[in-house]
Amino acid sequence: MARSLLPLYVPAVNADDKTVIRQAEPEDAATIARIHMASRAATMPYLPPQQRTLDQVTRWIREVVLRECRTWIAVRGGETAGYAAVEGDMLEHLYLRPDLRRRGIGTLLLNEVKRHATDGVSLHVFQQNTGARAFYERHGFTVTDTSDGSRNMEALPDMTLRWAPDGSR
Repeated sequence: MARSLLPLYVPAVNADDKTVIRQAEPEDAATIARIHMASRAATMPYLPPQQRTLDQVTRWIREVVLRECRTWIAVRGGETAGYAAVEGDMLEHLYLRPDLRRRGIGTLLLNEVKRHATDGVSLHVFQQNTGARAFYERHGFTVTDTSDGSRNMEALPDMTLRWAPDGSR
């Protein structure tokens, strides 16, 4: 019996041939954790200081995020630039290295999420995270709900946004 030489997963490549999107592996956990922590600190200064160590966040990424979510990473120039994680139809995380924002990498990750979200995808965003809100709205997400913060651990007002392939909710 001949064995297939085709990979099980073919990575998506950016038009500039610099960024590859691939599924995350357990070996990526420490890098994903560093990106997660740096991005939150840089883009959400209104959050309380991080109480978890890099080792604790790495363990959470490896034991929770990578096991419960479909997770992709963006690799640019041989380095991990960002990640996206989806559980069911909920985009739980999309974070980029702060020094690589506004280069189309977030769009590539979001497009990969959308490609696999045949019925659409939802997400939560803090109301005061105007940069993220604008990013998602540019990519066709609409607000479906708002909250006073009682549903998140940071106790900050948030919003639910949704994207559907045909524009419906």
